[in-house]
Amino acid sequence: MSKTKKMILSALFIALGIVLSRFLGFKVVNLSFSFGFVPLMLSAIWLGPKYSTLIGGLVDLIGALLFPVGSYFVGYTIDSMLNGLIYGIILYEKPGEERSTKEFIIRLLIATFIVSVVCNLFLSSLWSYLVYGKAYLVALTAKLPLEAIRYPVKIVTILVLAKILTPLKNKYLIEE
Repeated sequence: MSKTKKMILSALFIALGIVLSRFLGFKVVNLSFSFGFVPLMLSAIWLGPKYSTLIGGLVDLIGALLFPVGSYFVGYTIDSMLNGLIYGIILYEKPGEERSTKEFIIRLLIATFIVSVVCNLFLSSLWSYLVYGKAYLVALTAKLPLEAIRYPVKIVTILVLAKILTPLKNKYLIEE
């Protein structure tokens, strides 16, 4: 894929990420759910860790500047960048690389588990503790049920979208 196509796709993923995370989700204090993970994971699969890390950071930063929800805290931006990096390292399909569906599912399960535990539970609870002053363990246990729901939703959503969008990506984005 050419650099131009990667930049255009990155801009599309950033815009989509902002819309999905800021407008089509819900947030109660420090618990939130949205489909903002979709463009980040697709960028990780198609563009790799450099782009998905940058996209994760820009979605959070631009979203916080244009559509603030509370005060800005850099920890959440670092968290978003780390999400993109983890997904990118584990899920990226290099050009010409063919993965079986089974291998993709295993990688998806591993990447989503790491992000769920490291970023969404531990780091996000730490940021909540620092921003809101809540006890760390209280913030962590409050996030556990939501994360248990988010995990299978992310897996199923990305599996379905990857199956639908991969033929389109191969047809329109890959140079012949």
